[in-house]
Amino acid sequence: MALQVPLGPSRFSSMSMLASHPSSSIFEPFQISPAVIPHNPFPLESLPPMYPSFPTTYIPVLTGRCPVNFSAISSIMDKTASDCSQPLAALVGNVVCCPQFSSFLHIFQGYYSLSSDNLVLQNVVADDCFKDIINILGSRGANSSIPTICSVKSSNLTAGSCPVKDIMTFERKVNTSKLLEACSTVDPLKECCRPVCQPAIKDAALEISVSQFLMSDNKNTAGQPISIDVLNDCKGVVYSWISRKLSSDAANTAFRILSACKVNRVCPLDFKQPSEVINACRNVAAPGPSCCSLLNTYIAGIQKQMLITNRQAIICATVFGSMLQKGGVITDIYGLCDVDLKDFSLQGCLLRSLPADVVFDNSTGFSFTCDLSDNIAAPWPSSPSISSLSLCGPEMSLPALPTSETLGNPGLRGAGLDHLVPALLFFIISTFLYGDM
Repeated sequence: MALQVPLGPSRFSSMSMLASHPSSSIFEPFQISPAVIPHNPFPLESLPPMYPSFPTTYIPVLTGRCPVNFSAISSIMDKTASDCSQPLAALVGNVVCCPQFSSFLHIFQGYYSLSSDNLVLQNVVADDCFKDIINILGSRGANSSIPTICSVKSSNLTAGSCPVKDIMTFERKVNTSKLLEACSTVDPLKECCRPVCQPAIKDAALEISVSQFLMSDNKNTAGQPISIDVLNDCKGVVYSWISRKLSSDAANTAFRILSACKVNRVCPLDFKQPSEVINACRNVAAPGPSCCSLLNTYIAGIQKQMLITNRQAIICATVFGSMLQKGGVITDIYGLCDVDLKDFSLQGCLLRSLPADVVFDNSTGFSFTCDLSDNIAAPWPSSPSISSLSLCGPEMSLPALPTSETLGNPGLRGAGLDHLVPALLFFIISTFLYGDM
């Protein structure tokens, strides 16, 4: 069982800091199989905090008005349900769940278009199909709050404000052979920095966007810029066309890589003004208990928000460091207080920057792989400005891995880069079952 290789709590974590009730109904009671719960020799004490999580499945009630054979796309629905599993969706939403759900919606559009002349759904049909999608995913263990977590609505299945909806018009206006060549196989190592598919999608979206002006009788619209909303809606139409040309697996792989490029460009964490940290660390030249204590406490709160990737952690560390520098903290307090990249991610687990999935196993429940779990120092920004930060330049790469001489703890941290972690982490159990918010 994966429980035999638990991921220890981060340096910044503690029971008192993590014990709290959920702020919403996102985290429902966990359904634990009695067969996997070990015997507790001390019944008056709390059970050990990590147990596998298993989904509660049931037969969904559908509208009966969505003209799609869902069994034909069952495999990709299973993957989406797993990636958006009930206890984890909010914690992996930015990196895993929402990218996968978005990819599935594009694939669903493409599959729908195989028996239609249109690449998108009409509003009424989109409403019914979207309800069925959420119900089916929920019946397979997915979180029912996916639309809220990912800010997605049934209108995402329609063309929105894009003027081109039908296949014939699309293929007449777009260089489809060029589009398919660029996006049929997306290179995960090159696409984010030397994009091929992304500009092809943008060009195709632009081509069908201009139809809005060509079909308009208003001559005053000539020369006006196309709105970003129209362009984005037309990108959805382009994704749908790609989906109908590729297999579900190929389309999903391509779309997840494109999402990863977008996800890894920004830090998804919410940083509140670190006034106490700035006041305690402004004139620090050497490690001080007050400065490091307040810094660690602040980052412990940030860490609880979600799981992030190693590249996101670099950006987050830079963003936070820039905030501190603008407040007058000049000294590298990351180095003074031993702050690592992993300290910015939940439970000290950094996900890979490449697309990852939550894995379900009948024995261990949900699990995922942590990357770069060793002590990799958080980079202190060279200046308060982050406008020049780039993860694509030849001079910028992930920090070098520590050698055996630099590893302070030869235990779990020295066990390698990747750890398969049971999804019900210490954080989830202690925070959402035992404490007060």
